[in-house]
Amino acid sequence: MHAYKCITAYEGTRYNGWQKQKNTSNTIQEKLEEILSRLLDTPIEIAGSGRTDAGVHALGQVFHFHTEHDLLADITSEQFLKELNHYLPKDIRVLSIEECSLRFHSRLNAVSKTYQYRIDTSAYGNLFIRNTAHHIPTSLRIEDMKKGATYLLGTHDYKSFCSNKRMKKSTVRTITSIDIEYDAAQELLTITYSGNGFLYNMVRILSGTLIEIGLGKRNVEEIPAILEGCNRGLAGHTAPANGLFLIRVDY
Repeated sequence: MHAYKCITAYEGTRYNGWQKQKNTSNTIQEKLEEILSRLLDTPIEIAGSGRTDAGVHALGQVFHFHTEHDLLADITSEQFLKELNHYLPKDIRVLSIEECSLRFHSRLNAVSKTYQYRIDTSAYGNLFIRNTAHHIPTSLRIEDMKKGATYLLGTHDYKSFCSNKRMKKSTVRTITSIDIEYDAAQELLTITYSGNGFLYNMVRILSGTLIEIGLGKRNVEEIPAILEGCNRGLAGHTAPANGLFLIRVDY
């Protein structure tokens, strides 16, 4: 038996998320499994580092799978990737493949993840990034957003920033960095989050809260009370899916 670790990138616009579902075959996982199974002439099941919702994108999603085939015995990884990407939809690319330990698990072995939320602040919306950035046609109070982000750093109970009301497991996580940058030339604001794990919709709710601060609809000083309240109703809106990217998974 052989195990392989892969890194994939995709634009999630036309898919119903990463995870395979019973009521649809239109998921990233399903497309990857379909092509891998066809190439290897045997059923292949993959496991990702985590789910991404419908409309969410990735630059560095990690998945692994097991197979009896020694895939890289007679061809290079580059040759295998060329064939694999030839058959995949053009909005899904597998960027790397390497053999790994049979004990490796893309989700359970992850120690940190990095996400990025992108906001197009141009007046009419940049049509070339309409599927990959949330359009807010106004300037944002970036310094206030940066100040708000500092309150969100560290180890906290982020229950207020989780959409899963039935969450039974711990909602304590650690956010190690939040970087907010503005590219004036492209009128593009990016918020990049790194941490040891993120709850359901957590990055989108964090972004929605910071956006409300940037729009002057919420005060920076509210953040500590939101964290302490452990109540989803206290935090900001859930920002749209199209602005979110999974950037990197570390092991």
